[in-house]
Amino acid sequence: MPGEGAAPPGGAAVSGTEAAVVDGPLPDFHPALKAALTFPLAWGRSPIRDFRAWRRTARATVEEHLLVERQDGTPYAPEFTGRSRTLDHTRELVTVSLTRYERVRGALLTPHGHGPFPAVLLLHDHGARFDIGKEKLVRPWYDDTRLVSARAWADTYFSGRFVGDELARRGYVVLCLDALGWGDRGPVAYEQQQALASNLYHLGSSLAGLMGREDERAAAFLAGLDRVDAGRVAAVGFSMGAYRAWQTAALSDHIAAAASVCWMTGLKEMMVPGNNTLRGQSAYYMLHPGLARHLDIPDVASIAAPRPMLFFHGGLDPLFPAAGVRVAYDKLRAVWRSHHAEERIRVKTWPELGHVFTHAMQDEVVSWLDDVL
Repeated sequence: MPGEGAAPPGGAAVSGTEAAVVDGPLPDFHPALKAALTFPLAWGRSPIRDFRAWRRTARATVEEHLLVERQDGTPYAPEFTGRSRTLDHTRELVTVSLTRYERVRGALLTPHGHGPFPAVLLLHDHGARFDIGKEKLVRPWYDDTRLVSARAWADTYFSGRFVGDELARRGYVVLCLDALGWGDRGPVAYEQQQALASNLYHLGSSLAGLMGREDERAAAFLAGLDRVDAGRVAAVGFSMGAYRAWQTAALSDHIAAAASVCWMTGLKEMMVPGNNTLRGQSAYYMLHPGLARHLDIPDVASIAAPRPMLFFHGGLDPLFPAAGVRVAYDKLRAVWRSHHAEERIRVKTWPELGHVFTHAMQDEVVSWLDDVL
């Protein structure tokens, strides 16, 4: 932006009162940009009145903005290694091709007993911690160095639990894979995220779109395992993983239910001075340019309706202002209510909690999964 008194290209100098200023990282004209966002494709606002037709159109719009083509023709070619047994489940590493570009290694946990079992696609958070990805949620039995970091992460955010191990103990097949930049696919440095996103955009691709496509493919891979009941696959995540959970439910019919902990808001309410999203960097993993001209954040999640969905938030979470959470919850409830399926959506704010996924929240999520699956 031209500075005070600077001459814009092809024009005369402007005065300081006319020059663009910023409110934090926001330009002074950002209210006008916000006002222009009417989300015309949202269910209830769109002229499309048949929900199945709307869902097809809305999903196609999201997929167009991913900028990454579907990878359905790429063989997964899974390789299983590193197997070991615990008292209640078997652990193994699985390496698969989620796209034609790269092989991805993940952790796969299978309960003892006779399947097929219900399953959870477990999606890790961002947290600006890149040396561990899947290890944030599944105890890394294969790497003592990562175990130190993973235990510290579990203590900070998950009441000392490894969420994936707990799900396997309670009868779920669990698949957890590294997103680009984390664990075996990193570590990227925090300040490199914007450059990574920029490079992918210049290549006609998208960092957020790649993650969305990979999660969609991971859901299909998990549902296709012989040990899994394909009709009982859920997506579960915390923070960025929560975003990934509801996004995967919107993109993939392989997901029968989704639990999202600490990532749901209205876009306009999130775009306020001081919000972490405006800093860039981590936001690029969750940014589909141009999509907001069509759909708000809860509108995208609503593509999964009327399948069972759960959204939890901490009332003290600094990343998601309460006003944005309320707006999103109201929009989500309205969509499910329009299908006479309000009992299939559960939204809850934990007023005393911040940006965490405590053992009490985990227990409620697992009990909810037991009910809906």
